[in-house]
Amino acid sequence: MNKVWKRTYSYYFLLPAAIIYLVIFILPTFMSFFFSMTRWTLQDWTYTGLENFKTFFEESSLNIGFKNTFVYAAVTCVLKVIFGLLLGVFLTSKIKTKNYLRSVVFFPTLVSTIAVGIAFSTLMHPTEGLINTTLAQLGISGPDWLGDTRYALLSVAFVDVWKGVGFATVIYIAGIMSIPAEYYEALQIDGGGSWHKFWSIILPLSRPATNTVIILAFIGGLRSFDILWPMTGGGPGFATDVIASIIYKQYQAGFYGLATAGNVILFLFVSVLAFPLSLYLNRKEVDL
Repeated sequence: MNKVWKRTYSYYFLLPAAIIYLVIFILPTFMSFFFSMTRWTLQDWTYTGLENFKTFFEESSLNIGFKNTFVYAAVTCVLKVIFGLLLGVFLTSKIKTKNYLRSVVFFPTLVSTIAVGIAFSTLMHPTEGLINTTLAQLGISGPDWLGDTRYALLSVAFVDVWKGVGFATVIYIAGIMSIPAEYYEALQIDGGGSWHKFWSIILPLSRPATNTVIILAFIGGLRSFDILWPMTGGGPGFATDVIASIIYKQYQAGFYGLATAGNVILFLFVSVLAFPLSLYLNRKEVDL
């Protein structure tokens, strides 16, 4: 039987997928490493060694960019885990409208990120935005959400959480629904309440879902650009500059080799942070 299976389903069936993966992912990755050591245009290139990396690390706003990138990733990751878990618990309870509410929570995930950024930059306008005009009706003077260096980065982070928490919630719903009913029945026999159900069953047994949300949200936060740029453009000043926005500015200025070197640095930065975190979370999951 096994011989028939091997003869019928040859490993050559994997070849088309392997070629696509090689052409679309592996080859561009190695090309990025090569072109990061060149000064290139669409017509030609000149090898420069590690000069692009040296120049990129001399960028005046790079220290702020690294700090903002890490803070942004940490804030969005933590909030998506917290709100995703709470919404997941709520939307797996015995409420009648849970299917409708699941659609409502997930809907922002389907909306274009650029459109969300433009919409919220309008809503957060200091004088004409809906948020501050509503606060004014209540006698509260709202801040300049995107123009004040104290609030700008966190304002964008909260919008990112609003858009992405639906995806985290779906992961948590799947994790919670996979918990065997026997655990709940045993808890009910022991006289446990809702808090015990959450703390002793849902929270520990949904750890695989939590690990997935942490990894995806953290990596997404480190690479974030598409929602940040239409809202602030990296400003005010360098207050919301992240590594990805610094790279984009280099592309805008025509320094393609320098920008490619920045992409390689961003790739290594994400890998250095994400891989150890993934190993740590997976080890904890096995220990459970």
